[in-house]
Amino acid sequence: MQFVHCTYDAHAEQILAILNEAIVNSTALYDYEPRTLESMSTWFKVKESGSFPVMGAVENGKLIGFASYGTFRPWPAYKYTVEHSVYVHKQHRGRGLGIALMRALIAEARRQELHVMVGGIDISNEGSIALHEKLGFVQSGIVRQAAFKFGRWLDLGLYQLVLDTPRDPVDG
Repeated sequence: MQFVHCTYDAHAEQILAILNEAIVNSTALYDYEPRTLESMSTWFKVKESGSFPVMGAVENGKLIGFASYGTFRPWPAYKYTVEHSVYVHKQHRGRGLGIALMRALIAEARRQELHVMVGGIDISNEGSIALHEKLGFVQSGIVRQAAFKFGRWLDLGLYQLVLDTPRDPVDG
């Protein structure tokens, strides 16, 4: 297995398949409808314009998981905080790929001189919560009944990791 920086041309369809499986079958994403390939073009453009990485795990030429981050909130004072996500193909879960991808993503966040990584996790997603806690993330809040999917209210847990960067933060 190797870790790569994902691109639209090489990975968009595979990322889309992983996301759409999660949308249809889980509460990992609070979407109702599968996304389109056209939406991936915009998704990658946003990642590129913000210098946000898309880290992928590739095995035998196939993407089996990815992790990325993006804008946490759009106001300038949040510039050192990002919201991340990590997804592993359903046939490859339980092999430690999520932790490996997150370690690569955390290293990239430090390289980019970020300070806080935030993950929004459905509180029933015990596997994702355990993964994050192993990496030092702590629960910083719960938004009760934040979403409605599969005929029930969903609680969103916020998990954060405070990094030792940036070395010299500045206003503005």
